[in-house]
Amino acid sequence: MSGTLYYLVSALLSLLVLLGIYWMSRVSMAVKGNRLSALAMLAAIVIVLVKENILTEASVLLGLALGTALGIVMARKVKMITMPQMVGLLNGLGGLASALAALLTLQSNPALPSFERFTAMLALAVGALTFTGSLVAAGKLHRLLPQKPIALPSHRLLTGLSALLTALLLVLPLMQSGQTMLYAVLALVFSLALGVLIALPVGGADMPITISLLNSTSGVAAAIAGMAIGDVLLVSVGGIVGASGLLLTQIMCRSMNRKLSDILFARSLGDRRPAPAAAEKAEVAAPAPEAQIEQQPQAADKSLLTDWLQEARDIIIIPGYGMAVSQAQELVKALHDALETGGRQVRFAIHPVAGRMPGHMNVLLAEVDIPYDKLFEMDDINPLMAQADLVVVIGANDVVNPAANTAEGTPIYGMPVLDAQAARRLIICNFDLQPGYAGVPNPLYEPSPHILMLLGDAKDSLRDMLAALDA
Repeated sequence: MSGTLYYLVSALLSLLVLLGIYWMSRVSMAVKGNRLSALAMLAAIVIVLVKENILTEASVLLGLALGTALGIVMARKVKMITMPQMVGLLNGLGGLASALAALLTLQSNPALPSFERFTAMLALAVGALTFTGSLVAAGKLHRLLPQKPIALPSHRLLTGLSALLTALLLVLPLMQSGQTMLYAVLALVFSLALGVLIALPVGGADMPITISLLNSTSGVAAAIAGMAIGDVLLVSVGGIVGASGLLLTQIMCRSMNRKLSDILFARSLGDRRPAPAAAEKAEVAAPAPEAQIEQQPQAADKSLLTDWLQEARDIIIIPGYGMAVSQAQELVKALHDALETGGRQVRFAIHPVAGRMPGHMNVLLAEVDIPYDKLFEMDDINPLMAQADLVVVIGANDVVNPAANTAEGTPIYGMPVLDAQAARRLIICNFDLQPGYAGVPNPLYEPSPHILMLLGDAKDSLRDMLAALDA
């Protein structure tokens, strides 16, 4: 394949990937966008194999077959609840592939020009820290590691030292090319350590941003590796992934009122925010009898639950990570259908960081065929909360916590939240009365005449609501 033809094909495939990403940003076109991007990437793989004349290499074909089989098995076996871990793992594998490509490039050609040598070292570093950072993120999401922020002794010093040594090792091969492989191995070690040190202090509240950022760095590593090996298609596609991931990261930061620098540097260097203060400053409605917040309020409040559900005509449902943990989306669909059958208007309020990755709630609800036009983003649904007869919160905590507006010094202070408390009535389904991942007490859990708490597994609470509708 001639160079000119390869450039033209690369441009076409890049445009198809961009079109797929654009479609994925539109709910009704998301599935088609995902398929288009996947087909474009498949075509890219085939084009590269043809260009390099390795389409018939047995080892390459074997690797492709094993990778394809593994991907199919994982796609079929991995449950939606563990999809964030899957995304984190794939980000890490992308970073590892770029790091290995860069390392092999340096090893196979010691006389690389300065630019290629530097970009190979940079791809090695970015890919390696993406790999270990993603493994830590996936471990936290899968509860193999504590989900709360972790700070090692002298964490700030260790992180700063790893970053400094990595940066130094990127430059040294330009001065002493004879020691390139030694510097590459050392850079690999320190970059792997840096990824761990950056990811460990990130808690559950910042995990969606972390997943987005690691997606971006995996693309950046691929683009830089493409510069090192002189492959324009890898540069283009890696750049698209890196840019789209970075844009998503910025969107998530704005949604959480976070600065990316705070997450990358303040938290990763071991800074500890003040312990969450009790959210006495947050105001909710006046207290109600203690009976409304017993350990098993469902039994005591069945008549009240029935009245609220049957009287409401305009209902907003807010899903959260608790729904995902309980795998209660099928029952949420059943509740949605039962409410609409009774002539009620039902809408879903989706917070940008509900769950453990961007779009987590959208994916779970789409899995059970909740209509796309029923899903509303936070900025669109918040003005409608006050008009709702009833808001039903299913396993969401931090994203509806009004303490975010008042409790200074807490991890969620300043984070935009869904205004669930503005509704006429509010039903909260939560496992217990403990704070969410941010560790900030939720004032909505205090007794109130317009709030009904249903404690326990989300599936049980949803079954109680379905029974109340049939009463």
